Amino acid sequence: MNIRDNYLKNSIIFDVIIILMKALGIDPGTATTGYGILELEEDCIKVIEYGCIKTSSKEEPHERLTKICKDIKKILSKHKPTCVAIERLFFGANTKTAMAVGQARGVILLAASQAGVEIAEYTPLQVKIALTGYGRADKNQMQQMVKRLLKLDRIPKPDDAADALAIALCHINSDSFNSKVSRAYRQAGKAS
Repeated sequence: MNIRDNYLKNSIIFDVIIILMKALGIDPGTATTGYGILELEEDCIKVIEYGCIKTSSKEEPHERLTKICKDIKKILSKHKPTCVAIERLFFGANTKTAMAVGQARGVILLAASQAGVEIAEYTPLQVKIALTGYGRADKNQMQQMVKRLLKLDRIPKPDDAADALAIALCHINSDSFNSKVSRAYRQAGKAS
């Protein structure tokens, strides 16, 4: 018996959609922060909204971070996600870029924490493996999987928004898997 059947059995409401999770995926950046909101309804994942927060390089760093923080707070307030999944910082060759992305991540994590939302972090490798099964998948392979898994007509644009949707998908799939494992352990404990 699935969750909906159990709910309906004990309820007089017959036309109910149970939202199991609403995930806000975030691909942080100082110039462009991608975001994507997905809802998990039973076994269906629905795209609610995606886009980017853009800042100008002409603005002072603190002004850019303030804009990112304010816009993330608006998204959190509007959509009320159950969790925020954000890309974990990957240190490449460009330390200056990594520092700026780290600052953007900081204000995003602060906004999510202040909103009382669960936070999960995933490395690019974890996201690639979760979506394609291959840790060296290129950007096009990732975008094609986002399109396919979310049953979209075309690849989401801009790229940062597609990346954010991929992060949200990674979280939904990881959380669903972890929930099934936990349930199996609980059931196995009751059987013994």
